[in-house]
Amino acid sequence: MSGEILLFYASRDGQARRIAARIAERLSDNDAQVTTRDAAITPPTSADLEAARFVLLIAAVRYGRHLPEALRLLETYAAVPTKPPLAFASVNLTARKPGKDTADGSVYARKAIVRYRLDPTLATAFAGRLDYPRYSWRDRQIIRFIMWMTGGPTEPTAQVEYTDWAAVDAYAARLVEWI
Repeated sequence: MSGEILLFYASRDGQARRIAARIAERLSDNDAQVTTRDAAITPPTSADLEAARFVLLIAAVRYGRHLPEALRLLETYAAVPTKPPLAFASVNLTARKPGKDTADGSVYARKAIVRYRLDPTLATAFAGRLDYPRYSWRDRQIIRFIMWMTGGPTEPTAQVEYTDWAAVDAYAARLVEWI
């Protein structure tokens, strides 16, 4: 199959970027040629997507929504007449809870799939990282409020790695089967 494997990520605090890098590393370990791009810096064109052999999107959620650059990518992808296979992973703190770490269990992943009429080859949700000291004062207050509402940690110095790296590796292994 011709074309390249394009792995895009949309990240604010770096966790989606780290997850994308881990997946790219695992794919490269299996001799896949992957081009990784920050969707905010290098958004894909329709021609980029149409020429790709496979497209992966690792998209962070902020304040209940996927980042705008991720949504623009999905909108562009949805408009491509000849779509390459798509893998999609939503990165959010809600996925720290059992059952919320799947495409069906994640309201964010489900909404994106329905909104853009996607039929991803492989979709999931990964828990992100909570890192209050990194956030601006405003972001810290908003995230603390959200965590309070959802039963998460609210201590303003909390740093919690929720990402299940074994699950990320397993996702990458499943991707190898498709590409």
